[in-house]
Amino acid sequence: MKAILITQKGGPEVLELRELPTPAPAAGEVLIRVKAAGLNRSDIYSRISKSYGSSTPEIPGLEVSGTIEACGPGPTRWALGEPVCALVTGGGYAEYVTVPAGQCLPIPLGWSLEEAASLPETVFTVWLNAFRTGRLKSGDNFLVHAGSSGIGVTAIQLASAMGIHVYTTAGSDEKCRWCESLGAIRAINYKTQDFEAGLKDIGIDVILDMTGGDFTIKNLRLLREEGRLVYINSMRGKDSQIDIREIMNKRLTITGSMLKPRSAAFKSELAKEIETTVWPLIAQGAMKPIIDKTFPFEQAAAAQQYMESNEHRGKILLHMR
Repeated sequence: MKAILITQKGGPEVLELRELPTPAPAAGEVLIRVKAAGLNRSDIYSRISKSYGSSTPEIPGLEVSGTIEACGPGPTRWALGEPVCALVTGGGYAEYVTVPAGQCLPIPLGWSLEEAASLPETVFTVWLNAFRTGRLKSGDNFLVHAGSSGIGVTAIQLASAMGIHVYTTAGSDEKCRWCESLGAIRAINYKTQDFEAGLKDIGIDVILDMTGGDFTIKNLRLLREEGRLVYINSMRGKDSQIDIREIMNKRLTITGSMLKPRSAAFKSELAKEIETTVWPLIAQGAMKPIIDKTFPFEQAAAAQQYMESNEHRGKILLHMR
């Protein structure tokens, strides 16, 4: 099979197209013939960071869509040729990938097979961190940073559909207005405005943050009593200032998670919750596919370079011809 490998740590040029043996599914796994793969920041960190990902050549990619090519020994709900999308632990930038059967989901009604590749990583992340960990519920005030990102787009649409008041930040006025068209009550251009000043009278219940750094102290001040701040990245820096008295006085919770290293059993349990709770909403039109750009599989380096430019709105996909 053809696959894109990270041959060493470095820029997009270290991604190389190679011919590799097609993997065989083990017990409890399925083999997916990949139609499309979604790009995520984690793919870039695996490529550039010596403390993230493998030190040996690896295939990036955390979400795919495609059809079931083979099933490993043992019972499975999936039939050969069945269309699915799946959360994978690396290996998505390839013609074939093996994945625990429990991490697969059916294609939502009204979505194409290719569009469904944009769902797994973002939906799993938002469901785990905002709803399960952050205990986000109808009527809450919710702030998600980076509203025009894949995570942001999913969070805005899903939370709005569940009766949650959504606020967000983005890096341009155009992106802000676009986020509002997706369901955000207000989007603030963090490059030209102080988002804390703009939201200080709201009283935020839950913040989903992938920025960290200097945004942290502002996040804490925006939260109302019993508020929850959930981290999924630290794009503005891993070192932050906190006001311990602020946390104590308002009984705040600060937490975070990384989905990629969690066990297959944990991810399969999340998949069951998502299929029961989120998939019916998607089928009803609560979320629409937001695909910014699709690149041919062989242009994975160009696709990652585009993601690093931060010009995109929504998801970037690789298409397997």
